[in-house]
Amino acid sequence: MTSTEAYIALNMIRKVGPVRLRHLLGYFENPESILKASSDQLLRVEGIGRDTAACLSDWENQVDLVAELNRIQDYGCSVLTQQDPLYPPSLREIYDPPMVLYLRGLLEERDHHGIAMVGSRMTTPYGLESARRLAYQIAQAGVTVVSGGARGIDTAAHLGCLRAGGRTIAVIGSGLDIVYPSENIGLFDQIAEQGAVMTQFPFRRKADRQTFPIRNRIVAGMTLGTMVVEANRTSGALITANMAVDYGRQVFALPGRIDSPRSKGCHALIKNGAKLCESAEDILSEFEYLFPPSITPENEVNVTPPSIPLSDEETILLKLLEATETHLDALIRGSQLSAAKVSVVLMGMEMKRLVKRLPGQMYQRWDR
Repeated sequence: MTSTEAYIALNMIRKVGPVRLRHLLGYFENPESILKASSDQLLRVEGIGRDTAACLSDWENQVDLVAELNRIQDYGCSVLTQQDPLYPPSLREIYDPPMVLYLRGLLEERDHHGIAMVGSRMTTPYGLESARRLAYQIAQAGVTVVSGGARGIDTAAHLGCLRAGGRTIAVIGSGLDIVYPSENIGLFDQIAEQGAVMTQFPFRRKADRQTFPIRNRIVAGMTLGTMVVEANRTSGALITANMAVDYGRQVFALPGRIDSPRSKGCHALIKNGAKLCESAEDILSEFEYLFPPSITPENEVNVTPPSIPLSDEETILLKLLEATETHLDALIRGSQLSAAKVSVVLMGMEMKRLVKRLPGQMYQRWDR
């Protein structure tokens, strides 16, 4: 048995976490010796009770290591332990670093200086657009974006990074063979090509309320700082931000509308010392020793060239869209055009990249 195989087996035993493993490794020479130890030997280790000792001494009946190794090979993924050079060095510094990391894709040395971007699953068009734009700018500067692969802000952050051709890492709260949410299966394929999908959980482990906070500590622990784009006061993104503070990492927050519940969590973070963030420069300026400001990240070129002629109806609708995201009904009322006419004109404007359609029959200008 190799050292990596022993770590994989230990990681599959529910009663053995990173802290207990640290105590065990302080007593035994290596992970292989832990699996060979008797129950009496294990009981001599600090923090190891009779239940844990019984599980460890009977580990071959607790977990199927051969089947797990076969799944790793069949799935084409790799496994890192803390002894591997590519294991994120900042993750080693936290109180309970993962024993192993399952990877679909590859980690690179530049990923050691990544930025986490997190937020609510239930978000607003403003939050989604901001996450995508910030991730695009950060990736354009050559910085890896790390998030959780969840719906909402996480997905928008990954998409923005991929659109910029940058590297992004999704840290998930399940085994690699379980895609959650299921609609992100295509996204995870793209992430694996331009970065990595990562987890500490073995195959067949489903996501639940326990796995997400465990996942969050990896997101905060492996990055230089955590950017919270949009979150209410009970969002799991605030757990990630608080973990980042505990690890001595910088926290950033995007301000939002004062009457939006989705911005309450970000505003609370700013009140408590998080850095207010309006662009990628606000993040990158905190790490100038790593990211010299030689090239300022630019926004995506979304503005339609002025040479494109506008019809009278398009001009009217664009003027109505100058303020903020606008509902279809408001456009119909404000333009005094028929509903059918407005729908047809908006469709044409989408094709010209004058406007973008948002969830809930909302519309927004491309150049905002």
